[in-house]
Amino acid sequence: MEYTALYRKFRPLTFSEIVGQEAITKTLRNQIISGRVGHAYLFSGGRGTGKTTSAKILARAVNCLNPKEGEPCNECEICKAILSGSLTDVVEMDAASNNSVEDIRSIREEVNFLPTVTKYRVYIIDEVHMLSIGAFNALLKTLEEPPAHVKFILATTEPQRLPATILSRCQRFDFKRIPNNDIIKRLEIICNQSKIVISKEAMQIIAALSEGAMRDAISILERCVQDGDNQITADKIKDLVGIPQMTHIYKLAKAILEYNVEQAIEAMNNVLTEGKELNNFIWETIKYIKDILLYKTGVQPELYSEEEKEQMKEIAQKASKERLLKLIYLFSELENDMKWSSQKNILFQVGIIKACKTKEDNEIEEIEKRLSNIEKTINNGVQNKPEKKEIKTINEIKKQHDNSKPEQKSKGKYVSYWETVLDRLKENGKVMLYTNLINSRAIELNDLVLGIEFKNGLTAFGKTVLEKPENKQELIKLVSIHAGKEMQIKYIETNEEKKENNKKTNENFDGLDIPINIIEE
Repeated sequence: MEYTALYRKFRPLTFSEIVGQEAITKTLRNQIISGRVGHAYLFSGGRGTGKTTSAKILARAVNCLNPKEGEPCNECEICKAILSGSLTDVVEMDAASNNSVEDIRSIREEVNFLPTVTKYRVYIIDEVHMLSIGAFNALLKTLEEPPAHVKFILATTEPQRLPATILSRCQRFDFKRIPNNDIIKRLEIICNQSKIVISKEAMQIIAALSEGAMRDAISILERCVQDGDNQITADKIKDLVGIPQMTHIYKLAKAILEYNVEQAIEAMNNVLTEGKELNNFIWETIKYIKDILLYKTGVQPELYSEEEKEQMKEIAQKASKERLLKLIYLFSELENDMKWSSQKNILFQVGIIKACKTKEDNEIEEIEKRLSNIEKTINNGVQNKPEKKEIKTINEIKKQHDNSKPEQKSKGKYVSYWETVLDRLKENGKVMLYTNLINSRAIELNDLVLGIEFKNGLTAFGKTVLEKPENKQELIKLVSIHAGKEMQIKYIETNEEKKENNKKTNENFDGLDIPINIIEE
């Protein structure tokens, strides 16, 4: 016997079997009972919420020979023919693969013919948003004034992509995400009829993972029994869908929130030893910290056992909401950096240690950074003693300045990640490179080039350091990682302070041909 997937085997056959959409199914049943069925419907909503199933039930209900309270009987010859797919009066079309003008024109030609057996010819167009503009235009007139014997049912997950002219000609029903409790009730029925033994905790996990889509929930359930074992536990589901064991995530999160570097390193080493996929592990850690944050705001987590909820409650009491938010941002940045790095383990280890820093550590680091900036500024501002003096007139000064070619200030957008690049250089031990870049700014000259501006110019020694191939390559790599694309760099000396002083000198002594002492630096 040919195998049938569970979601097809247990597809609802009546409106009463559809869960989570009671308001919609009640309205449709009342229309059928009162004989006020519209000529065009639009069913919109997320995947697996019952749109296509409702369309098929409606097609049978309007043509059923023995309808019962707005429901199809599913026993008469017409219902059976529609269920088997042998009746040509009910046409199901996938607009994702049949989206041309010709496909719609064939429908326009068919609608003029009376149905062969049924009372109504019904067209179910799934994923209707995939139709081309020409196809929508071809459908428009038929949809507005179809023959009395024709009904249209359009289904889509993206109603915003439909033209307003189409939307205005349909009765629209928005299918909402199915609540977890309704998904669990349906799973219980399926498991009882399929002789599947499943725990309450496992059903809760499936419902949470499905994100309101009944079809996804049934598909996850089916994956769990395809190994021949009809007993489903929470751990089995987590293994199948790739959720890391909570033990590792809990230990790491607890150590970080307690600022315990030693325990964090131990938990981190256990993860690395077991060969876990680090990006996935970090993502699950982010979700865990997010769930702790939600727990602190009164939202009960759904994917956890009672023991795990107690653990979450314990560590939630040790962290403020601000601390949790900062950790989410830190790990999100770490995950993004690791995508572009060939040294994932090192970045992972550095990120975990950084997450364990206390508020005092961060304040000390910030003070040290500011002191370093002040020291650098003072060093750059110290002038050498004059070696010789020269008497020049203001006209000579202007002539000398006019003959010089000052650098043009670059035009572009200053990037926000430059400070992070400098921090990475310092963490990676590139102290000399970091020192010579500390007062620079970065500006995106174009999509491929990042300009690095030095407002006080560059010394000969600084140029030597920055132009070293290994230093330049390190800088290009970090810039490309944070820009999210391959970038090149260009050093720019703006000499803003000198230009401003020159401008003031010209303004103050313009027109005066008097001798002035100039100290050559």
